[in-house]
Amino acid sequence: MSVLEFRISAFYGKTAVLHDVGASIGRGETAALVGLSGSGKSTLALALLRLLHYRGGNVTGSIRLEGEELAGASERQMREVRGKKIGYVPQNPTAALNPRLRIRTLLEETWRAHSSRPAAGSFYGNLLESVQLPSDARFLARRAGELSTGQGQRLLIGLAIMHNPSLVIADEPTSALDVITQAAVLRLFRQLSEQRKMAMLFISHDLLSVAEIAQRVDILHEGRLVETGPPGEIFAHPVHDFTRQLVAALPRPPG
Repeated sequence: MSVLEFRISAFYGKTAVLHDVGASIGRGETAALVGLSGSGKSTLALALLRLLHYRGGNVTGSIRLEGEELAGASERQMREVRGKKIGYVPQNPTAALNPRLRIRTLLEETWRAHSSRPAAGSFYGNLLESVQLPSDARFLARRAGELSTGQGQRLLIGLAIMHNPSLVIADEPTSALDVITQAAVLRLFRQLSEQRKMAMLFISHDLLSVAEIAQRVDILHEGRLVETGPPGEIFAHPVHDFTRQLVAALPRPPG
């Protein structure tokens, strides 16, 4: 059974932004959604999280998580799903993390959102180490605003996987990072997916970077899913005109 199956359309007023977009993701599978700015990528992420109405949008269709239909779920039910069954990694840690809160406070608040019991003594330290962050008391006492962008992004990943969700949605999680940190974060995503057997939807505008971690690439163009396939097939034999343009625009090594 797929972890996530969906087929949805999304609207702002009468304007359609997503047109009958559908896909499924299995356990341990990473699917990359690639498209240019304005193609509907972030709209899709918010739609799957049932948050699009906060932006004035409306969604029709079906969203099934481990067989459970979310399209008609109440906001109270969705608050139980978000963070516990679906982890979300936004693109900008500076905007997503309260800069005044200490790391320990962020960890504790995220834990308490879905558990009434205290976390085990070594839990936070192990979680931080799993996303390649220090676990000592000095780091836990730092404020989020003191972290580098790369550290902030790793912390967001840690918060997203804290409750061991079956699905992680990562929305342009490397766009604010330099190329070296970006490569490290991509390796971290691949490692976590393999170890935890999570389904992952990795949203990006960068076809080359997602090829490193995705088993499947879905190409989104003007709100429509125009092509899907393994990265090697997409690179070697793009079918849709837009996909061919994306592949042709990739940097080539000199020589």
